[in-house]
Amino acid sequence: MDFDQPLPRELKAVDSTSLFRLEERACDLGLSQRLDPAWVQANAAPEGTHYLWPVLWHSLSHRPDVPRQLRCELLITLRAGDRVISLLDVLPDDFTPLSRVTSREEGMQVSQLFGHAPSVREWLLREGEGSGQL
Repeated sequence: MDFDQPLPRELKAVDSTSLFRLEERACDLGLSQRLDPAWVQANAAPEGTHYLWPVLWHSLSHRPDVPRQLRCELLITLRAGDRVISLLDVLPDDFTPLSRVTSREEGMQVSQLFGHAPSVREWLLREGEGSGQL
């Protein structure tokens, strides 16, 4: 992959099945930023829409067999309707085919949510579940 490649500036919307698949893939590859797929499956709203926004390119210099990834901010819609943020490393070949948000209004709403939603860890602490869940 070309290391001068610009960072994609696309907000992606994913359903829960796709989010779970991305989290499983990141876990299987041992990528640095991911959540426990079991936690995602138990807590993400089954019919929810979740969002990915690339923030930087990331690579595992100690594991040259693993391709460079997009480190994305992740906005997850939970079963109770809350939204939380996390990070997720995604391979470019998995990111590109995801549905792109094309509505400016939706993009602006999601941007505000990224700025105000608690992290998964903050949400777990607030809910009294502690950070041992991840």
